[in-house]
Amino acid sequence: MRIGVVGTGSVGRVLGSRLAEIGHQVVFGSRTPSAGRVEGIVTATGHGVSAGLPREAAAESEVVILATPWHGTETAVRGLGELGSRVLVDCTNPLLTDLSGLDHTGGRSGGEQVAEWAAGGRIVKAFNTPGAANLADPAYGEPRLVMPLCGDDSDANAIVADLARELGFEPAACGGIGAASLLENLAMLWITLAHGQGLGPQVGFALLRRER
Repeated sequence: MRIGVVGTGSVGRVLGSRLAEIGHQVVFGSRTPSAGRVEGIVTATGHGVSAGLPREAAAESEVVILATPWHGTETAVRGLGELGSRVLVDCTNPLLTDLSGLDHTGGRSGGEQVAEWAAGGRIVKAFNTPGAANLADPAYGEPRLVMPLCGDDSDANAIVADLARELGFEPAACGGIGAASLLENLAMLWITLAHGQGLGPQVGFALLRRER
């Protein structure tokens, strides 16, 4: 699958690298694709990855992964151009600058805001809850770490669920994009435990089922 990863911070870098490792065709989208830092990421990742401007990465891809800092997310989304039927995976969290909470402006989740800013596309909220360290290595044994996701298009949700399984997670569909606030609050809980309470980034959430 052709996948564009918009953003080359820790989350974008890890997701792009892992998706390329398991055989997907990955292009990183960056405002400065020829910068030394971005070229270094491309070289270190290998597996035929490339880099271009965000709009170029989106145009070449079937799935676009949005992994930008929240303060730059609206500009990044509006700059992607017409997305048509592409799947846009929102990995962002609308964090306040001091990480003390979430910016749910007007009562809208970050995922709902991304859906409003996007020109077309099928929006799925996912990959925002476990932290970059767990995206890089989700192996804790059984059960697998859970990957909550939500979106209004069932086919798009299924595509993202398959990607989550390939990366080693157990996907859990949580409803339409209106459920994005639940995922963002779960991410806030993870940040609080990992950083606020000093547990460190090697912690995660699993979904347990009782045998009937």
